[in-house]
Amino acid sequence: MSTGASYEVYLYVMADSAYHSRLPVTDNSSKPLNTTFQQTNGGLSGAYRAATFNVPNCTSPPKLTDAADATKAPTVLTQYLIRVGEDDTCLYDPEFLEACNPPLSQDTAYRFKYILVDRTAGVMKDETVWSHPIKTKKLKQSSTIDTWPGRRSGTMIVITSILSVLTFILVLGFLAALLQAVLTTEEMPTETRYASQITQHAVPRIQEAAEL
Repeated sequence: MSTGASYEVYLYVMADSAYHSRLPVTDNSSKPLNTTFQQTNGGLSGAYRAATFNVPNCTSPPKLTDAADATKAPTVLTQYLIRVGEDDTCLYDPEFLEACNPPLSQDTAYRFKYILVDRTAGVMKDETVWSHPIKTKKLKQSSTIDTWPGRRSGTMIVITSILSVLTFILVLGFLAALLQAVLTTEEMPTETRYASQITQHAVPRIQEAAEL
């Protein structure tokens, strides 16, 4: 890149079914094509410009601590991360001629390409090759999505809830009985035991002398 020049990056998207290695994203004078999402039928007939953004500051990349900080993470992601398909405001506007980044179609493979554009001259200075195809997931019908936790039926959820309540009551009763036993032991008066000692003195028998 030339010193003092101003650059920006264009992101082009197209469906893999429309891909061929020599598909151009510039005209004969190296000026980027301004093809839109509507003109290319969502990328099925060619590449459309999905996003335009400033060149990231590669000389001072973000710190790992900033990426882990909840207050700084959004700013870091905005500067270094491009989310494809996050804008639907331009989807139904046929007169929209700027970069349009609407949601991608389900179960469809797409390819992506970046080009470096000189803002002053309005021409491409560098480009990447088309990426390998990346396929979006197929949407599921809402009726087929199992919303029960752990794939359990409604009856199992009710039984589990009842058993949980009964277990709680049982534990609560046990704790109450234990507490009552402790309190009863503390309030019980100390028994005083008296040892009765009876002293018996032997009474000497009066011996009568019989005189014969």
